[in-house]
Amino acid sequence: METKTIIHELRTKQGLSQEELAEKVFVTRQAVSRWEKGETVPNTETLKLLSKLFDVSINTILGSPRTLICQCCGMPLEDTSISREVDGTFNEEYCKWCYTDGKFIYSSLDELTEFLVGHISNEKFPPEQAREYLSQALPKLKHWQN
Repeated sequence: METKTIIHELRTKQGLSQEELAEKVFVTRQAVSRWEKGETVPNTETLKLLSKLFDVSINTILGSPRTLICQCCGMPLEDTSISREVDGTFNEEYCKWCYTDGKFIYSSLDELTEFLVGHISNEKFPPEQAREYLSQALPKLKHWQN
């Protein structure tokens, strides 16, 4: 879906006029109209305000142009699983199970690996194979490269 359609749907779902939305994100009604016509897109700061107002990620507002994965555990991210900062804003780099209230849950790669092995292994993906896969995949994620 395109950004213009998403903004229009989010606005109407909340029962807001273009004028009311403009007021809430400190722009003109004409700016909202241009977004909804696809003539322009909101700037970064306005995207943050829209994200918070509509309780969706910036990635969602932009039509999900990129596939988000948790940079700690590798899980695909959707709006319902994206972590939040202490102020309630989305942190699109981590899932809510790895990063909560501004803090990381797992203190080491070994701790995370053991947790994940217990949850992803099964008859077709035994623990040894899961551990091997994770030992290759997890160190490539941003959080574990520091």
